[in-house]
Amino acid sequence: MDFISGEVLYIKKPLNWTSFTLVRKLRNKLCRKLGVNKLKVGHAGTLDPLATGVMIICTGKKTKLIESFQYQTKEYIATIKLGETTPSFDLETDIDGTYPTEHITKELVLEKLNQFIGEIQQIPPAYSACKVEGKRAYDLAREGQEVELKPKLLVIDEIELLSYDKPVIKVRVVCSKGTYIRALARDIGQALDSGGHLIGLERTRIGNITLDQCIDGAQIEEFVDALVI
Repeated sequence: MDFISGEVLYIKKPLNWTSFTLVRKLRNKLCRKLGVNKLKVGHAGTLDPLATGVMIICTGKKTKLIESFQYQTKEYIATIKLGETTPSFDLETDIDGTYPTEHITKELVLEKLNQFIGEIQQIPPAYSACKVEGKRAYDLAREGQEVELKPKLLVIDEIELLSYDKPVIKVRVVCSKGTYIRALARDIGQALDSGGHLIGLERTRIGNITLDQCIDGAQIEEFVDALVI
């Protein structure tokens, strides 16, 4: 493989790694093995630290392909806990509200999920990389400042209930670029007249690239060692 001219790698991001951590580890390892000081390495779509799954990483001149990968459809498996909310809409922050779930049935969940299929307006999480007056929203949120973000138009192609074990549901979501699954968990909770937050997330596909095609990110150094002599 010619990483300097450019390669496209499919990697499964490990839990608790940031997307930048994965890129940095790969870049540092490649630079050491290739004996170069600099190498272009970038990814086609961020995953939160508490998420795992498919990431497409490009090196060298292939980084020009990143934008085209970013616009491809993505698929996620999301585990949502109903009846509780957190400021970040996931497990990064502590529970800040509890809500009734007694009225929620599997039939109600199925009915409400169908409402999210198609074009929807979604307000991104305050704990996100969206910019507010030049600053990242998550920096302002972590400082305790109130963050107001405008809704964004996106598309949910498919949403399927995989399991129902109240107060926990698991859903498969196929969606467009820019979809925050954490925000979808919030919105599903609200649609059910309750609360909801994400307790697990895996990206299973970007375009035609699936998890079974991915290298384990935790084994990235061994992968590079085997390819670069």
